[in-house]
Amino acid sequence: MKKTLPYLLLLATRGLVALNSAHAQEGHHHGADNGMQHHDHSRGVPGSEGGSAHGELPKVESEVRRINTRANTLSLRHGEIPNLDMPPMTMVFQVADPSLLEGLAVGDEVLVTFDQIDGAYTVLSVEPMP
Repeated sequence: MKKTLPYLLLLATRGLVALNSAHAQEGHHHGADNGMQHHDHSRGVPGSEGGSAHGELPKVESEVRRINTRANTLSLRHGEIPNLDMPPMTMVFQVADPSLLEGLAVGDEVLVTFDQIDGAYTVLSVEPMP
């Protein structure tokens, strides 16, 4: 037992050093990596330093079904969302910026960009149909 304890302490110390080294290489990423892609959270959010990079995302024809300003969510009947590999359907989305809900009404026909942020399907921009 006397010889085993120092050996176990050495292994534990090396394991902690390896974990800290791996965490430092990850940068600011926290939590377990479950294989999900991580996206730029500032995209399309007014006032963010990332600018408006959502120009490369497709604008999807959608109809506003419900607006929840308390939860910052939007229920949309939408067409296919190619970047999320999602077929047309009606579902509830998080909204990246609460100001996107201003001026919307149930029944509005809009063009919307979507992305997946921290595992949540999120509306990044909303504009009226031309």
